[in-house]
Amino acid sequence: MERYFSNRKATKDLRKVLRKRSTSAEATLWGYIKNQQLSGRKFRRQHGLGNYIVDFYCPSEKLIVELDGDPHGEYFQIEKDTVRDKYLESLGYKIIRFENKFVFQDPGFVLDQIKKRFID
Repeated sequence: MERYFSNRKATKDLRKVLRKRSTSAEATLWGYIKNQQLSGRKFRRQHGLGNYIVDFYCPSEKLIVELDGDPHGEYFQIEKDTVRDKYLESLGYKIIRFENKFVFQDPGFVLDQIKKRFID
């Protein structure tokens, strides 16, 4: 199923734009997890799952990592995120969210929390 669910053509251009316009928090976290640096796990950034684009995705763990900035603090965005998360979780994906500030203030904490979601 994931073969037809991941990175649909319809979201290709938007995914490309999002990768080029990464937030500073996304760029910082990507520096820590790209090239299988985190426990040998491969991560993808701005990855399409169905009609959604997630910040980071680890296929071997079915783990989605989302970074939230100020817009996510607004009620409307929180509701959208909740609907999306429930849908993706119903398909077996695990989701972990961090506020952007934690990537800068305590990257070790963020990386440890991600590793705790790995199946050993």
